[in-house]
Amino acid sequence: MPRAAPPQGDVLRRSACLAELARWVEVFAPHDGVHATPVPKLRLIRASQASTVTHVLYEPAVCLLAQGRKQLLVGDGRVEYDPSHHLVASHHIPVAGQIVEASAERPYLCVWIDLDPDTLASLLLEGGGPVAAPGRTAGGAPRGIYSANTGEQLLEAVLRLCRLLDTPQHIPRLAPLVQREIMYWLLAADDGWKLAQFVTPGTQSQRIGLAIDWLRQRYKEPLDMADVARAGNMSLSSLNAHFKAVTNMSPLQYQKQLRLLEARRMLVTAAVSAEQAAHSVGYQSASQFNREYARAFGKSPARDARELRTG
Repeated sequence: MPRAAPPQGDVLRRSACLAELARWVEVFAPHDGVHATPVPKLRLIRASQASTVTHVLYEPAVCLLAQGRKQLLVGDGRVEYDPSHHLVASHHIPVAGQIVEASAERPYLCVWIDLDPDTLASLLLEGGGPVAAPGRTAGGAPRGIYSANTGEQLLEAVLRLCRLLDTPQHIPRLAPLVQREIMYWLLAADDGWKLAQFVTPGTQSQRIGLAIDWLRQRYKEPLDMADVARAGNMSLSSLNAHFKAVTNMSPLQYQKQLRLLEARRMLVTAAVSAEQAAHSVGYQSASQFNREYARAFGKSPARDARELRTG
């Protein structure tokens, strides 16, 4: 059976919340870019035009849009989010992101809130244990980055957090309470079990998180899959299957993405040569680095760095 349309009053209330949220973001993010705020773990992002594809490492966070639309390429998969669907990244995931809907009249406006694993774990303990995965076996690992329907309670909590920017004297006492409520609504949603598994010891999602942390700390070193599996307390076969399920890539592909992202940062900010960048991130062959860099970013390292520096 198709779902019934929401009552007109709910639609109007949601539209009013989004409009107010857009005003707050525009005030505290007055120009394009990423803006830190006095509220810990809260950043605001603004863009006045659609973007080209940008390669970044997404950190654990929830991203809620007041305006605009963005899509992410994760491995060979795609994730989109907009004012009706927020993004949840439970793990550190390399992505190729692109803002696909933005203009000077209606800019892309994003509220970015870092996830707090300690708060999530505390809420699960208070609730009596992990959130069950409906219709799934307990051992399955969900995708580590996904979009979900934005419920009214979550939207209103995010709006109240942004309102605190106008009363900074109340931020130290009230912001942690509102952020805790936001974490609660993420867990209470229909797909909250995905996030719950991220902080529940012994789940495949949590074990993959341990393996990801190990890779992020040692991505410059030669990859030994047995070491990665031990870091996640998993067998090799389990690691390969669940790592792919969470990140949509293999551990080797994940390591390669980390190496290339760091090399690109060095080329742009440290003005090193391609060969220096390659060796700094663990490549033994400069020619292999050049091939993989061009395959990932569509240009040679030298040309890419030159164009990024000149804007």
